[in-house]
Amino acid sequence: MGLFRWIARKLMSVMGNLYVWLDKRVEYTKEEVSSVLGIPIDDDLQTSSRYELCRRVEETFEVPKDSFWNLHSTQKIRFAVQMSRNLKKSSLTVNGVK
Repeated sequence: MGLFRWIARKLMSVMGNLYVWLDKRVEYTKEEVSSVLGIPIDDDLQTSSRYELCRRVEETFEVPKDSFWNLHSTQKIRFAVQMSRNLKKSSLTVNGVK
């Protein structure tokens, strides 16, 4: 791995840890947690911590404990997009539409 890549990954890790530390100390408003992009969020998810939300993803998709939690943010988004595609394909197939 090149030096730049190594430094970039270390910085991303430090920044990720800083983000998690700050996120634990921020109080979100009801408006910020009650819906995301127009989708209503269940009450239990509104009060869940970042770690608890990651654990829910791990349990839902049956991936090892802390595997989702330890991913970098872009990897989490990539996983979510792929799983969304898979679920959408699955629901279209179930309804007889391809």
